[in-house]
Amino acid sequence: MDTYKLDSRETIELGGVKQSICLRAADEKLPLLLFLHGGPGVCDRHWVLKYQSSLAESAVMICWDQRGSGLSYDKAYKPEDFSVDLMVSDAAELAEKLCERFEREKLIIVGHSWGSLLGTLLAKRCPEHIAAYIGMGQFVRGDENEAMSYDFVMNVARETGNKKALAELERIGAPIKGHYKSLDDLMVQRNWMTKFGGGAYKHKESIWTSMVLPLLATPEYRLTDLYNYYKGSFFSLGALWDEVVDANLERDVKSLEMPVFLTEGRHDQNTPPSIAERWFEALEAPKKEWIWFESSAHSPIKEEPELWGETVKGIIASLGQF
Repeated sequence: MDTYKLDSRETIELGGVKQSICLRAADEKLPLLLFLHGGPGVCDRHWVLKYQSSLAESAVMICWDQRGSGLSYDKAYKPEDFSVDLMVSDAAELAEKLCERFEREKLIIVGHSWGSLLGTLLAKRCPEHIAAYIGMGQFVRGDENEAMSYDFVMNVARETGNKKALAELERIGAPIKGHYKSLDDLMVQRNWMTKFGGGAYKHKESIWTSMVLPLLATPEYRLTDLYNYYKGSFFSLGALWDEVVDANLERDVKSLEMPVFLTEGRHDQNTPPSIAERWFEALEAPKKEWIWFESSAHSPIKEEPELWGETVKGIIASLGQF
């Protein structure tokens, strides 16, 4: 649809600092659906609203540029002032404010990649505001995640005889307990992982073509916003990544009090699903459902957008009133 009763870009204060959200819905009385983007620092409102526009007929879609990211970036921020716990606190405050504004008790959260770690921790911290958790590219533990992702690119490089990839991957070396020697080394691995189809199954492309070019074509960020988007992406990654890699949901989140739905790409090599499967099988929750997307890797929301959107609509309908 081309018109919405609610279609706004707003600034909200969370944790004492101004942050940006956008909201879209055919009706403000619809269930609340909060998207938690990945990265850290990789805001996704431009492709959430592009690929999932029809969800606005089933939910109030809320996209949030997290502290230090995108339109919420501020050059005054210092890395030492950031932590995973602070990001969870921001998310909890946002959830509470959204429930109060729309006169609801609970909302649904969708967490992607880093946002799936944030979303799981949010669901654990304030279950009173979370009706259901939907994960995608589910992050569980950084050490094993990074080891498996590195092994994937090395194996493809060897099998295909890609000398450039082999040279670069041998230069950076395998991560130690999930940690690379620098963020530049991490980006080398991620670039080859993306080129080898571990990020988007049917689109083997570089980080530049998969992440940067779409920003140039979206109305969600003006050309003048892109510098802050770029700065915020690398700032957030630098401020939070070491702590993210050390995270372990198998250790820290063994139960959740709401229904849990994981929408996972079969070919994901960014956050290999086998790790999430093990956590999911052991997780205690009132309802659990694992949903495979056979033609996707890390982002079914845009790799199989119609199927993912219909799946989420079905989840919303199954929850009834909340």
